[in-house]
Amino acid sequence: MPDHFCSRAVLRLKPESVPAASAALGLNLSSPINTAAGTADYAALHLGPDEWLLLSTSPLPALSLPEPFALVDVSQRQVGLTVTGRHAQATLNTGCPLDLHVSATPPGTATRTIFHKAEVVLWRLDDDIFHLEVWRSFVPYVTALLQEAAKENV
Repeated sequence: MPDHFCSRAVLRLKPESVPAASAALGLNLSSPINTAAGTADYAALHLGPDEWLLLSTSPLPALSLPEPFALVDVSQRQVGLTVTGRHAQATLNTGCPLDLHVSATPPGTATRTIFHKAEVVLWRLDDDIFHLEVWRSFVPYVTALLQEAAKENV
């Protein structure tokens, strides 16, 4: 599936700024670490105590907060890939060390991990739908490995 996000940004802010940022963005940023809030069209992936990856199908809104924060556009740095189907989990587990069984990684999970030697952000959208955020320079490597793994898992 082609990548449908046009905007990507990394948001870093202090915990006391989470309520104001949530209101400004219209997303619940107080979700637990390693989870995603929002929809498939506009989401905040909570990757660390003070870090979110914001993904949107439209330009992200301007953000103004009383406390210092960082909002960095990374739209040109990375590309999104979607892995779907009944063999998606097995295909990803050929190069991802995480337990991707739905009981260990339920829909809504979003985390940094690796796929073979490439760092990726993995977001499980549904039982058999995964979204990967991959740095642009690693896309040929990751897609080639995914295609090879998919052949083995048919």
